[in-house]
Amino acid sequence: MTVTQADGRKRVVIEGISPEIDGGRFPAKRTVGDQVRVEADVFTDGHDSIAAALLVRHEGSRDWTEIPMQPVVNDRWTAAFRVKDLGRYVFKVQGWVDHFETWRRDLLKRIQAKSDAPLDYLIGAELFAAAAGRASGTDASSLQEQALALSAKREPKELRAIAIDESLYKLALRYPDKRYATESDREVFIVVDPPHARFSSWYEFFPRSTAPELGTHGTFADCGQRLPYVSEMGFNVVYLPPIHPIGRLFRKGPNNNPESKPGDQGSPWAIGSTEGGHKDILPALGTLEDFRRFIQKAKDLDLFVALDIAFQVAPDHPYVKEHENWFKKRPDGTIQYAENPPKKYQDIYPFDFESEDWAGLWEELKSVFLYWIEQGVSVFRVDNPHTKAFPFWEWCITEIKRDHPQVLFLAEAFTRPKIMYRLAKLGFSQSYTYFPWRNGKDEITAYLTELSQTSVREFFRPNQWPNTPDILTEFLQIGGRSAFMIRLLLAATLGANYGIYGPAFELLEHEPVRRGSEEYLDSEKYEIRHWDLNRSDSLRDLISNVNAIRNNNEALQGDWSLKFYPTDNDQLLCYSKESDDHTNLILVVVNLDPHHAQAGFVNLPLAELQIPQDRAYEAEDLLTKNRYLWNGPRNYVKLDPSRLPGHILEIHRQLKIESDFEYFL
Repeated sequence: MTVTQADGRKRVVIEGISPEIDGGRFPAKRTVGDQVRVEADVFTDGHDSIAAALLVRHEGSRDWTEIPMQPVVNDRWTAAFRVKDLGRYVFKVQGWVDHFETWRRDLLKRIQAKSDAPLDYLIGAELFAAAAGRASGTDASSLQEQALALSAKREPKELRAIAIDESLYKLALRYPDKRYATESDREVFIVVDPPHARFSSWYEFFPRSTAPELGTHGTFADCGQRLPYVSEMGFNVVYLPPIHPIGRLFRKGPNNNPESKPGDQGSPWAIGSTEGGHKDILPALGTLEDFRRFIQKAKDLDLFVALDIAFQVAPDHPYVKEHENWFKKRPDGTIQYAENPPKKYQDIYPFDFESEDWAGLWEELKSVFLYWIEQGVSVFRVDNPHTKAFPFWEWCITEIKRDHPQVLFLAEAFTRPKIMYRLAKLGFSQSYTYFPWRNGKDEITAYLTELSQTSVREFFRPNQWPNTPDILTEFLQIGGRSAFMIRLLLAATLGANYGIYGPAFELLEHEPVRRGSEEYLDSEKYEIRHWDLNRSDSLRDLISNVNAIRNNNEALQGDWSLKFYPTDNDQLLCYSKESDDHTNLILVVVNLDPHHAQAGFVNLPLAELQIPQDRAYEAEDLLTKNRYLWNGPRNYVKLDPSRLPGHILEIHRQLKIESDFEYFL
């Protein structure tokens, strides 16, 4: 190891920086307006005092902003900055031996022990003079005067008064000696996304099932008519499955029947035909101009449109003829269709990311995103990203967000945890989770604690979905209407980002294609459905109420404040969320049993929640507007799932007593 003259005098050590993902290999995530708290271990040999600073800049600026760091405990230092712009921020940590602070600290001890000597003040004079050399203007003059005063022959009492002057001390600290400062060995990045990356409510529907007439194929005009329904329920993202031409070769029939008949619509995820591919629209839906009008109507209702991007093709997709080398060949010369044995998907060809022309494939796939960005789409739900090459995603997302930092990517990857986490590190803004299958108290608590309270939260943003077109869980199949209400309340309050596949969800669609399957009977993936949105049993009103509560309560618009509390009934789940300024505290209690009423006591840590222990407090149910007067940490709850399986309670910490009023004085 070669050590330069300056390096040999850099005595400060910097370790354990956070947030730092995999040693700085990947960026952490934040949204516009968030505060980023940086911590690091900063220490040196011996007993000298040290100082540390956080250096921050937006990637579009060359200028660093310096923020003093403060010691916390055990050589841990911290500082924070707020991210105001989209894109990437860069930070690093700097530390140095502070000889001035060391001198003043030791001098104060000597003064207290009455052991200070003239030499101590001459040392201080040299330090003030050095600081003056680094300053300018009146600051330099003031520091130089201080140096002269300390070097003059004066009475000890006068020297002490000059040396400990607080204003001049603070002035000297503004001009530290950083000649031998240590900097962290790498710059750390933060990706800053728009606010709806942190807080969003998604609603998915199939465009072809929006026509008002039974048996008619929906159009973008019909989709536009559906938007007020979505907006009135309080959602802010409307998500469409693929809108491209659907392959005709090996087209699937209803209920995934491998034999289709004339008139069968096929799966929207079997993309491409003679009518076009990933940059084209299924003619039955309308034209590109119709789609743009739909985008504008959504924008007028403050809705973001999320488009499904599925990088796979039908056998008659133009790519198959134009770029045959992008696909794997079997020994008989035919192209390998998708398989997940024993399942076969003859209507889909996967791309070969080991193709000789991998670079051309990458560029073309990136251009698909860019094409739809040009049409006004800024949110993409990516189908099965874990079946595509990881290096591609890192390159593609980084390239796109460099020029379009407002764009978000949702990873639809129900796969192993490490793979899901890797995709998030590579750049996916949000991620589907295992929430659909977490039904018990312990498993919900453990999983959501992992997502919200560990280092995972720095890069993995969960998006909780109780159902999708591919997932009709057993809980929803057997739990009846109450099961849907339970999963809605959990998804919408446990997660700042959540979504539902509708109208199947609000209309309680729960019949599987067969026992033991999570596929819907008569799934929209293979046929057009007609939905009666005004059915009396619809959960539309409850969904609207829940979304209004989310939109009006800052506590529910983030994940990091989530905390779980004990109950004496394992069928009752209790947890809270709180706004950063502690003014909005939401407590949720949910009955996890869809079949029976459950009752028990919840136990709250009053001191931790800043609830006075010597007086009553109010729990206002935002779902029903009922108010409850609670006392102490232990309070009784009873929930009947046939009526409403949960409370969303706003806690009003302090009820006024006589001494709070003026007439008491």
